[in-house]
Amino acid sequence: MILAKVIGSLEATAIAEGLEGVKLMWVQPIRSDGTPSGGALVACDTQQSGPGETVYLVDGREATFPLPHTFVPVDATIVGIVDRVDVS
Repeated sequence: MILAKVIGSLEATAIAEGLEGVKLMWVQPIRSDGTPSGGALVACDTQQSGPGETVYLVDGREATFPLPHTFVPVDATIVGIVDRVDVS
């Protein structure tokens, strides 16, 4: 799983079959201390997150599992909203 900060939302004029009604968010992967880690990416949102929230996401083949259709062209999906991060 990957920690990320939601930095915006997206609207698509054309959407792949099976992704109708799925919200798309622009997210910045972060380290546990909140600093950016790599480039921003687009993720499907299954948790109704919003800009400024810290979320965790899955990528790769597992990114399709939380969606209504599992054979869709998706690279990342938000699967939870983070309340706090404790680093030991």
